[in-house]
Amino acid sequence: MAFVALGGNAPAKAQTPTKTGRVALYLLLPGLFYLGLFFLTPLFSLILTSLKAPSPSGEIGRYEVAAEFGNYLYAVGQYLPQIIRSFGFALLATIIALAISYPIAYFIAVKARNKPLLKGLLLTLVIAPFFISMLLRTFAWKQIFSNDSWVVNTLKDIGIFGSDSYIIGTNFAVIFGLVYNFIPFMTLPIFSSLDRLDLRLVEAGGDLYANPFTTFRKITFPLSLPGVISGTLLTFIPISGDYVVASRDFLGGPDTAMIGNVVEANFLRIQDYPTASALSVLLMAAIVVLVSIYVRRSGTEDLL
Repeated sequence: MAFVALGGNAPAKAQTPTKTGRVALYLLLPGLFYLGLFFLTPLFSLILTSLKAPSPSGEIGRYEVAAEFGNYLYAVGQYLPQIIRSFGFALLATIIALAISYPIAYFIAVKARNKPLLKGLLLTLVIAPFFISMLLRTFAWKQIFSNDSWVVNTLKDIGIFGSDSYIIGTNFAVIFGLVYNFIPFMTLPIFSSLDRLDLRLVEAGGDLYANPFTTFRKITFPLSLPGVISGTLLTFIPISGDYVVASRDFLGGPDTAMIGNVVEANFLRIQDYPTASALSVLLMAAIVVLVSIYVRRSGTEDLL
C-alpha cells in the first residue's frame, strides 16, 4: 500500500550509521593531520636520529643512517647521574608543590566559595605569574639569590651562612625555582576539583561524629583526587625535562644539570645528535611508564 503524506512532505530519511561514521571521520581529519605532522613526524625523526652512527669522515656534526642501538646504552652510562637527578628533582619539587598548593586551592574553593570578590582576587594572584615570561621570573630569582644580594648578606650577618656560602648553583636554588614556576599547574586542577565539592557531604561527616581530620581523609581528599592526579602530572612531566631553571645561566650550576641541560648541550654545543636524541627518547619512555603506573595505582583515571 502506497504511503500518502497528509498535510506535508514525507519525513526525511534518517542518516545511516555508515554516513554518520564518515562525517565523524571528516571532522577528525584536520586533528589527525595536525597530530601526524607536528607530533608523529618529529617523533619518528627523533628515533631515527637516535640510531645514527658517526660519519666515516669523522666530521663533527655529521652522522649517517644506521641501527646503532648502542647509543642508548652509551647515553645511560654517560649521563646516569643527570637522569637520576632529573627524576629526583621532579619528584621532590612535585611533592613540595602539592604540599603548598593544596591548602591554597582548598581555601580558595571552600573557604572563599561565598565570597566572589576574594575568590576572584586569589585566583588572579595564582594565575598572575603566567603574565610574565618564565625566563624573566627565573632571572629575577637569580638576582635575588645572587652572592651580593640582600638575602645572602642577611643570612651571613645573622650567622646562618658562612663567608663563602652561596645559594645560586645549589640543589636548593634549582628545586626552589622549579616549585615556584610550576605551582600554578598544581593549584588550578586541585581548585577545579574542590570547587565542585558538595559541602553537604562534609557536613554529613560532621553529623556522623567524624572529626575534621577523618572528614578530610574520608571525604574531601578522595573527591579531590582527580585534581591532585592532574596537577601532579602537569607538574612532574614538564619538570623532568626542564632545562631553564637548572641552567648555569639561571639558578643552576655544574652539579645541578638535569636531562634537559644535557640534551641542550649535546644538540647545540657538542653536536652529538644521536646521544641527545637517545636521551630524549629515553626521557619520554620513562615518563610514559611512570605516569601509567601512577594513574593505575592511584585508583582513578578521571583526569581533568
